[in-house]
Amino acid sequence: MNILVTGGAGFLGSHVADALSEGGHNVTVFDQRPSPHLRPDQKMVIGDVMDFKRIQQLVSNQDAVYHFAGIADIDECAKRPLDTARINILGTVQLLEASRLAMIKRFVFASSAYVFSDAGYFYRTSKRSCESFIEDYAQLYGLKYTCLRYGSLYGERADAHNSIYRMIRQAIQEGKIVYHGEGDEIREFIHVRDAAKSSVYILDPEFENQNIILTGSEKMTYKDLLSMIKEIMGNSIEVE
Repeated sequence: MNILVTGGAGFLGSHVADALSEGGHNVTVFDQRPSPHLRPDQKMVIGDVMDFKRIQQLVSNQDAVYHFAGIADIDECAKRPLDTARINILGTVQLLEASRLAMIKRFVFASSAYVFSDAGYFYRTSKRSCESFIEDYAQLYGLKYTCLRYGSLYGERADAHNSIYRMIRQAIQEGKIVYHGEGDEIREFIHVRDAAKSSVYILDPEFENQNIILTGSEKMTYKDLLSMIKEIMGNSIEVE
């Protein structure tokens, strides 16, 4: 299939783009910046998801769209509510409209496993809104979709927006980890490559018009996670 991956230069998007290429698909990566992870068999297009005409042109010759573009950091969303609504919600609706007009076979949306939790503020709200628009497009226009509700990711290519990356970087640079919370918060971590492989598998017809949770199989508290990192580093760091 010809597949467009928006936000394909990012942490998760780049891994999913690679998994799609490894699955034999023709991948076009669309992002505001060149991808440092672009494979020779992938095409790179620089642009803005808010540019509707550009989006229409790109989607017109695709079979499927994987939508990862947007503001993905919870704290950043909390500081930029207007941009969150404009980029995350309106950007998604523009891509949905372009996909409808191009009769795309599957619209795959990167949502969150915590979309119905009490945390996340505007980030959570934007994901909820996008899922509602996607379901309405399916009901009104027959646009087939799959919403992937990702759990807490970790792995190669992560940056400062990723909690595991931030903790390990602080441990290495400062010899300590400062965690804001009680430590009893539970997460189900999943390696980004495992999440990416599963993201390709869902192109199977049985996952049409489904909301799929992609997360780890084991629950872990942040207290246990911090203890694990401390042990791995020879108990040479402090945890506050």
